[in-house]
Amino acid sequence: MSDSTLIIDGVRAKDIAASVGTPVIVYSQSEIEKRLMEFTESFKSPRLNTKVVYASKAFSCGAMLELVKNAGCGLDVVSGGEMYLAKKSGFPMEDVLFHGNNKTPREIEEAISWGAGTFVIDNRLELRRIISYAKDIKRKCRALIRINPHISAHTHSYIMTADLDSKFGISIDSRDEILAMMDELSGSEYVEFTGFHAHIGSQIFEKDAYAGEIDTMAQLIAFAEKNGCFVKCLDIGGGFAAYYTSEDSPIPVPEVCRTIIDACHTAMDKYGIRLETLMIEPGRSIVAEAGTTLYTVGDTKRTYSKKYVFVDGGMCDNIRPALYGAKYRCDLAEKMDAEKTDTVTVAGKCCESGDILIHDIPLPPAEPGDILAVYTTGAYGYSMASNYNRIGRPAVVFAKNGKARCVIRRETYEDLDALECSRDIEF
Repeated sequence: MSDSTLIIDGVRAKDIAASVGTPVIVYSQSEIEKRLMEFTESFKSPRLNTKVVYASKAFSCGAMLELVKNAGCGLDVVSGGEMYLAKKSGFPMEDVLFHGNNKTPREIEEAISWGAGTFVIDNRLELRRIISYAKDIKRKCRALIRINPHISAHTHSYIMTADLDSKFGISIDSRDEILAMMDELSGSEYVEFTGFHAHIGSQIFEKDAYAGEIDTMAQLIAFAEKNGCFVKCLDIGGGFAAYYTSEDSPIPVPEVCRTIIDACHTAMDKYGIRLETLMIEPGRSIVAEAGTTLYTVGDTKRTYSKKYVFVDGGMCDNIRPALYGAKYRCDLAEKMDAEKTDTVTVAGKCCESGDILIHDIPLPPAEPGDILAVYTTGAYGYSMASNYNRIGRPAVVFAKNGKARCVIRRETYEDLDALECSRDIEF
């Protein structure tokens, strides 16, 4: 950033907006690479193999997967579409973990056929489908059983994944069912049981939550070993927080990694377990702060108690504020040093009263044509974007060392029309 102009990884925000239009999500590629390296260098143990697995649901495209591959990380996918992108991008399929609470038969078949390394199994019916198809085509894979550890992370209910009635995984209290699933896997020639997976939520600020998760899971591992089943791997999921506003205090990556490693060493000694591998799945914390969305200001409007600044995007490219009250910071990209004399509400163009990006934030006086930059939009912006009101999804740009490249083009009217058809269905 210069005195008055926002610079993203050496490139003026205004120049990017002028070149590819708005809305556009601009990533600092250097920041993504730095964060990937920070995780891989911090998450190391003298007693365990460790693996960082990028949770691609936060943001994925071919260019992003190339950075993940270059960093030596694994990849977490949750659908056939995410799996296909990994395959198409040349990502090592051995390093892919297939998540999800309702994998379809087609997705299971594709994943096994394409060589996905590990399934994170959500339930017993899914387990049987995986075993059956792997046997049919005689292709081997590994399996982690997803456990709901009932550890409460203080986060929004929509992103809390380990409460008593969560849709994810097998309750840690269902010991007989867990043993039965391990027993079924032990009888499979092609699906190898390697361990457990757990995930306790997103945007977690308390490192003690991870220590509690590990201690709880270690007790389950000890139980499994007493019943004759060796657990090689523990995957504790992700949920590492990002900085959105001054209300947020994310745990530094080296600190949270050290907490997790130390807690695992302690639990191994405490319960006498013989783990070989420990895994984590950061997603948001790698890409969120690297992303900035640029909008063009349209009209402004005063109502009884508010001043609105309208932009040319909104909930169609960032559903998080409407979905669970997410908060953001913003600036006018060419007025960075101007006094912020107005208090405004930034609203999108969708036909919904709830299409508000930011409530009551100080800004300099905004004029039509100004570029508004909203920070920390790199996670769950593009990946949750929609075509509501038939608005095309935004472009995505990677910037690095003064150069920029468009890695996802803007959707056009023709793109939106591409799926239209008229054909009779034969019964």
